[in-house]
Amino acid sequence: MRSRTGRASRARFHAVVTDVDGTLTGPDRRLDPRAVRAVRRLESRGVPVALATGNVLPIALALHRSLGLTGPIVAENGGLVYWHVDGEERVERLADRRVAIQGFRALRAAGLPVRRLFTDRWRETEVALVPDVPISRIRRVLAGQRVRVASIGTGYAIHLMEAGAGKLPALRRALEPLGLTPADCVVLGDGDNDAEMLRASGFGVSFASASPAARRAARYVTRRSFGAGFVEGLKASGLYVR
Repeated sequence: MRSRTGRASRARFHAVVTDVDGTLTGPDRRLDPRAVRAVRRLESRGVPVALATGNVLPIALALHRSLGLTGPIVAENGGLVYWHVDGEERVERLADRRVAIQGFRALRAAGLPVRRLFTDRWRETEVALVPDVPISRIRRVLAGQRVRVASIGTGYAIHLMEAGAGKLPALRRALEPLGLTPADCVVLGDGDNDAEMLRASGFGVSFASASPAARRAARYVTRRSFGAGFVEGLKASGLYVR
């Protein structure tokens, strides 16, 4: 399945931004060796690869280092941005976790059996929920509050965070030190929470296995899924050549 507009033109892109779960990984959340080879090849050619993930920063940073990436990190669904520039590491918080905690308490007070992910013990800007309560019920309870309910759409988690936060505003901030914008980047993602980034990117890639919202937002939708789709999408962008 491909998007209507198909492959990229000869426009030059200067960085790659990718989600992690379902994008660099298979459905079992294990890294796909094909995706690993692709990002390492990009970095070896001087193309920085950035992560934009709902994962906590410790997980994203470990992945960033083990893959040898040089781009920034957007973690916690856009709540945190991490840079390592000129030998200096820096983290910036873009959302107030107290808002998310209040939202979680409101859900519990309303009788919803919501449960926080195990990784919530490391979160600094949001609350992530096990996706076993319908998101429509969560949104009904939190309607009118300052809480954004971000659905991954592919079954990994539901994120509660301060309204106005998200992957796209965090990505814009993360790219500033590089002198880039999302329009200068190839962006790959498979979840509802990636849709804004995909639309704003120079070349947005989603997957056959992605959520409907992500597929609609992408410029190119791969025929293949997970790591194979990741490589296919990069080739379609014109940025990746074996």
